[in-house]
Amino acid sequence: MALLEVEALTKSFGGVTAIADLGFEVPEGLVYSVIGPNGAGKTTLFNMLSGIYRPDEGSIRFMDQGVVVGRQPHQVAALGISRTFQNLQMFFNMSVLDNVMVGCHLRTRTGLFSAALRLPRIKREEMLSRQWAQEALAICNLDKFIGQEAGSLPYGVLKRLEIARALAVQPRLLLMDEPAAGLNDTETLEMRKLIRRICDSGITVLLVEHNMGLVMQVSDRVLVLDYGSRLAEGTPVEIQNDRRVIEAYLGGEVRYAL
Repeated sequence: MALLEVEALTKSFGGVTAIADLGFEVPEGLVYSVIGPNGAGKTTLFNMLSGIYRPDEGSIRFMDQGVVVGRQPHQVAALGISRTFQNLQMFFNMSVLDNVMVGCHLRTRTGLFSAALRLPRIKREEMLSRQWAQEALAICNLDKFIGQEAGSLPYGVLKRLEIARALAVQPRLLLMDEPAAGLNDTETLEMRKLIRRICDSGITVLLVEHNMGLVMQVSDRVLVLDYGSRLAEGTPVEIQNDRRVIEAYLGGEVRYAL
C-alpha cells in the first residue's frame, strides 16, 4: 500500500520547467531512492514534498488522507513527514541532546503562557521530549556525544545528528537529501547501515543521493529523473540494466556493478 502518492506534479521557475508531469508512489516500509543528473529536479521535488515550494500543478497525498499541497513546512512535518538537508541546519552552540529535542516541539502542546507558568504538564512534555531525543540518538549511534556541544563535533557525526533531529519528530516518512555528501568511505558505510536501521524500525525512507554505490546497496526501489520527468523506476538491478538509464545517466558506456 502506498504511503506517499504523487500525481502529475509540475513546477516551473521563470519559464524553466524543473518538474514535469511527475507521478510515482512510495510503498510503506521501503527505502525508495530518487536519482538523476544535476538539474534533474530532485531537490525541487523534495522542496515540494516538504511544503517549501508549492507545485504549479499536481497533487501529493500522504497516508491516503493527508493532502500535502498548500500546507506550510511545519504542517507537513506534523502530518508525519520530516526531512534532512544537503547543508547542515544545526545549532552549533547547543548540546547534541538539545539540538535533537528541538525536533520534538511539533509533538508537544506547550505554549508561551503555559511555559512561563511551568505548569505540571510542561515537565511531563519535557521528559517525553528528552525520551524521544534519546531514542533518536540511540538509533544514530550518538549516545556518547549526548552532552557535547554540536560545534565541537566532526562533519560525519553532524550529518547523523541532523538525521537524529529529523527522527525526533517521529515521522512515518523521512526525506533524506544527500546524507552521504562529503563523507569518507568509513562514514558512508555507517550511513548505509543507519539508513537500513531506520527503515527496519518502521520508518519509510525517501532518499536523494549521488553516491551510486550507496543507492544501489541500500535501496528497495529506485526512481530515475531526467530533466524533471520520470525516466525509469524499478529495483536496483532493473535500473542498472535499463538502457535508457545507461544512456541518459551514465553516458551510454559506464555501468555500475554491485
